[in-house]
Amino acid sequence: MAEDTKQPGSEEHATPDASSSDASGTPPPSAIPPAGELAGADAEKAAMVEQAKSRVAAVKESLTPKEPASAAGTPKPPVKKKDEGPKPTDASGHPLVKKLKNKFGEAIGEASEFVGQLSVRVSPDQIVSVCDFLRTDNDTAFDYLCDLTCVHYPDRKQAPFEVVYNLYSIPANDRVRLKVGVTSEVESVTSVWPTANWLEREVFDLFGVHFKNHPDLRRLLLPPDWEGHPMRKDFPLEFIENSWTEKHLPVMTEVQREQLEQRRAYGLEILSVPQERMMREIFKGGKEVMTKDK
Repeated sequence: MAEDTKQPGSEEHATPDASSSDASGTPPPSAIPPAGELAGADAEKAAMVEQAKSRVAAVKESLTPKEPASAAGTPKPPVKKKDEGPKPTDASGHPLVKKLKNKFGEAIGEASEFVGQLSVRVSPDQIVSVCDFLRTDNDTAFDYLCDLTCVHYPDRKQAPFEVVYNLYSIPANDRVRLKVGVTSEVESVTSVWPTANWLEREVFDLFGVHFKNHPDLRRLLLPPDWEGHPMRKDFPLEFIENSWTEKHLPVMTEVQREQLEQRRAYGLEILSVPQERMMREIFKGGKEVMTKDK
């Protein structure tokens, strides 16, 4: 009988099959024994960790957006510009413009239409005749003067002021705007629409445009002896010292202030309210009421 020469404990440990692990040495999920089967704690833990890592990587890959192969390297389309707003269009073919040109000829200038609003330029010497024609004509009947205002264009040396007449036809529910370029005066239309009385006075007060044949052309909003016209572009925006402020807002003592309040209580003082004097003192002291936009 052959003698057993092997020593106890010298048995060679069986090397695990190479197919049971991948090239990195990490056991695959199949290497994890089912529940209840004995296995090495370290090998089971390592296999579970690797499974968790693979699941996390798969989730991240699914959430990452991928560009299609056809779009790779293709430049993005240019950003579409915003649609421009409406612009004035030529209205020389408008029926009302044709009627005015047939009646007044060269006194009717360019006509434009903007968002359904018709504007016609008229010669200053024919403005009264044009307005009277529009008011009395059976087809037009612009019987209501909605507004009469003015715009100052300092760069226009020939006609720096543009008087604007907004007319409305109550029977026809139609509107038209007349524009007249003037240097300093134009004929009054109070004979056509009496409501132009105060409207022309306001334009005279704020812009300095004179209306010939006006029945009562005087200031409407500012004191009669005020100097200048505040709505002109060349009028200063800040407080200025002039003859009116010197005359009506003089520096007063406490006694004079008390006397002024007493006269005002009896209705004897119309101008020079305390708030006006307070504002004048603030401006003269170089203080600012509110911060200006720089």
